Amino acid sequence: MYSSLVKNWRRALFSGLLVLLLGLGCSRSTAVPDPPSLPLQARIGQMLLVCFEGSKVSPQHPLVGDIRLRHLGGVMLRSQSSKGSATTGNIVSPDQLQVLTRSIQAVSPTPLLIAVDQEGGKVSRLKTRAGFPATFSFAELGRLNDLATTRQRSNDIAKTLHRFGINFNFSPVVDLNSNPKNPVIGSLGRSFSADPDRVTEHAAQVVAAHRSQGIATCLKHFPGHGSSSTDSHRGFVDITETWEKSELLPFANLVKADLADAIMTGHVYNAHLDTKMPATLSRSVITGLLRKKLEYHGVIISDDLLMDAISQHYPFTESVERAVNAGVDILLICSSDGKIVGETVSLIYDLVQKGRISEQRIDQAYRRISRLKSNLRNRPTLD
Repeated sequence: MYSSLVKNWRRALFSGLLVLLLGLGCSRSTAVPDPPSLPLQARIGQMLLVCFEGSKVSPQHPLVGDIRLRHLGGVMLRSQSSKGSATTGNIVSPDQLQVLTRSIQAVSPTPLLIAVDQEGGKVSRLKTRAGFPATFSFAELGRLNDLATTRQRSNDIAKTLHRFGINFNFSPVVDLNSNPKNPVIGSLGRSFSADPDRVTEHAAQVVAAHRSQGIATCLKHFPGHGSSSTDSHRGFVDITETWEKSELLPFANLVKADLADAIMTGHVYNAHLDTKMPATLSRSVITGLLRKKLEYHGVIISDDLLMDAISQHYPFTESVERAVNAGVDILLICSSDGKIVGETVSLIYDLVQKGRISEQRIDQAYRRISRLKSNLRNRPTLD
């Protein structure tokens, strides 16, 4: 279905990336721990990636217990509020960030995914006002349409993340700029282009740049959020009448080229793909379309399950159960509740004991997450 398009750009693209990617293929371990070597609750803990409050962590911080005792898989860092609130953001300054990432990585019994949204432009959690380098948006890079420039700007971001102990970037956005007035994609300059070829080519440069620094990337938002006219942070998003099959092409191309470390689902509803559920909760979309038709075998991560598109329509217990059974491997949960990790681990454990989620499904997710982590070449440690 997608082979002709892949062939058109792959030869030119790979001429510049081949040596790098082959080198990474040799150095990135594929060894995966045997699931039974960890208790079920610990394997479940690896499936959670959460936000937390504060710009530093003490031994008494709830996050420390979640990492040590519940084997929390990862965290997502947020920028400090422009109002200067010390309780919401995690990123205050370069020096502070380096101490924070080293301290939380040091207490983890397994490599911790430390993630951030650092796309560039308006969606940058490492902000210039906090002392971090300026960045370009994907829209700016797409308009310029110079792959060397995209590679260089992506290298700059990746080097910054590596320097400060961040090993997972929720980037690049591969949504098409189908609706320039889209409040969450087009109007924020988050899409390279409406052309799937251009999106694919520039996204490939972003991925390669991050891999050169040992950082995982995440394509988003499957199966495409670019045509929407509403924001899934704020409510239900129906793209049934606006979505086109071409929105799948960047995902399909990058999967075929082995340039998809992880893929994030969008909280979008499309009756042509599933008549009942939004993508994040849809087995038809995640397992049927992404896993089987596009033949993607890597990590699938949900967008934040507490965004209004999900939380206003589904109880948390239902959204967790549906997401895991749909095929999501990592659940992103941004909550100010310090008990959310323990409660979610217990919830999923109980669902397994009741037979509503299979232990095999947990092991599938655990293996994929372990493989992703084994491909991260660097783990920050205390000096």
